[in-house]
Amino acid sequence: MGLSVRGDLEWGTIAKLVRGAAERYGDREAVVEGRGRISYAELGERIERAAAACIAAGVEPGDRVAVWAPNTAEWIVSALGAVCAGAVLVPLNTRFKGAEAAYVLESSRARLLFVTGTFLGTSYVASLRRATAEGPGPGPLPSLPHLEQVVVLSDDAPDAFRTWKDFLAGGEAVSGAEVGARADAIAPDSPSDIVYTSGTTGRPKGAVITHAQTLRGYAIWSELAGLREGDRYLIVNPFFHTFGYKAGIIACLMRGATMVPQPVFNVDTALANIAAERISVLPGPPTLHQALLDHPARDQHDLSALRLVVTGAAVVPLRLVERLRTELGVGTVLTAYGLSEASGIVTMCRRGDPPEVIASTSGRAIPGTELRVLADPGEPGEILVRGFTVMRGYFEDAAETAGAIDEDGWLHTGDIGVLDPAGNLRVTDRIKDMFIVGGFNAYPAEIEQLLGLHPAVADVAVIGIPDPRLGEVCRAYVVRRPGSRVTADDLIAWSRREMANYKVPREVEFVTGLPRNASGKVMKGELRGR
Repeated sequence: MGLSVRGDLEWGTIAKLVRGAAERYGDREAVVEGRGRISYAELGERIERAAAACIAAGVEPGDRVAVWAPNTAEWIVSALGAVCAGAVLVPLNTRFKGAEAAYVLESSRARLLFVTGTFLGTSYVASLRRATAEGPGPGPLPSLPHLEQVVVLSDDAPDAFRTWKDFLAGGEAVSGAEVGARADAIAPDSPSDIVYTSGTTGRPKGAVITHAQTLRGYAIWSELAGLREGDRYLIVNPFFHTFGYKAGIIACLMRGATMVPQPVFNVDTALANIAAERISVLPGPPTLHQALLDHPARDQHDLSALRLVVTGAAVVPLRLVERLRTELGVGTVLTAYGLSEASGIVTMCRRGDPPEVIASTSGRAIPGTELRVLADPGEPGEILVRGFTVMRGYFEDAAETAGAIDEDGWLHTGDIGVLDPAGNLRVTDRIKDMFIVGGFNAYPAEIEQLLGLHPAVADVAVIGIPDPRLGEVCRAYVVRRPGSRVTADDLIAWSRREMANYKVPREVEFVTGLPRNASGKVMKGELRGR
């Protein structure tokens, strides 16, 4: 493919991308937050000031700098400021409790932390202090000796912590030339971020990704999605997740799109934002788009500017794709698949793919990436990925890295999938989520896809539960569509007509909502715990 999708060649590093975006898009709106509007030129200046403050605070090239905050302009400025100062960004999940955040800060040996004040009624600072109160460290959090400074992204901060304003003031003595020299010294193959996996199979591990990998991957993403200058992009996907940071912030910087960050997914707020800001681009999990379509007040909002939806991370019902196109007039609906260990991008549908391909698959391997499934053609097996997106390894964990990437460079994803003759990938499950019914492998995502076809089902998750005769059987947690009165017996009878007997749920429990993490994935562990 041409230079237009080789972001690593065009910009080289994220620092040069930031500088180039400020020059190229100047007066165009970069970030809209509430009543605040920041141009690309102003965003570039703010990021440069944050980089200067990082240098003044003693951040050296390669140091890890963490951000624990929701989707806000301060997240963008602090994170990119650190990266432009040569630091390696460590984003922290906003759903973490204090001990979980402390684990990642300790594991990455972060030197500096940017943290939100209070979010969703929780003081992140208080919860972190409780979790790190005992230890020999001289810094603000005694059990984290490497963490020298904590900057609270607000006007107030406890003793031994710094306010955002005070932190930025510290950088005033650092010249623009010094900031520029630090940025120019970053190499394309330098690490740009360490994304910690969700830790569903144990302690989270940090996937190390470089500037060149990020830029090349999301130049391709932007090209395949058709993101363009002047697009207005509602970023509901959390910034701590690759989908929010790279398919969001980085992609917008590349194309000159306007970012409208939304800190919490609330369908009423999303509808209001889409109408008020003439949102044209809305990536996110299928549940987001389903909630928009089913909202009783949808017709009271002008959603006519929406033209691009990219989804994934879960089962995508064909009906959802068709409704987005017909009811909302969305011209482009695409699905994609990625994981942290592969820079968040492996496969993607292409514009022009038929609706059934978009709904039933995650598309084909992106340019520069190879895909294999460890199974006979058309059969499910583990998905393997090789190419430029594959991480450099888990941070300071050679044993785990060797277990994930084999000698031939193939990343073993732990996901199960099927490749069709055209090379489209259908992700059927995580290896650990599969259960065995009377000797047959049952894949929850496949069963969820089938159950999602029932007109009364709005959302569904499936797990395996013990059974004395068959070993395990299927239990389905179902969210009914508004106004539906479907019963468990109705769904089980319907399932017997529509799927192989071993896939049929033996139990159906109706719930008002499924437990999901901030990136939209159902927390199966929580369902099993019930």
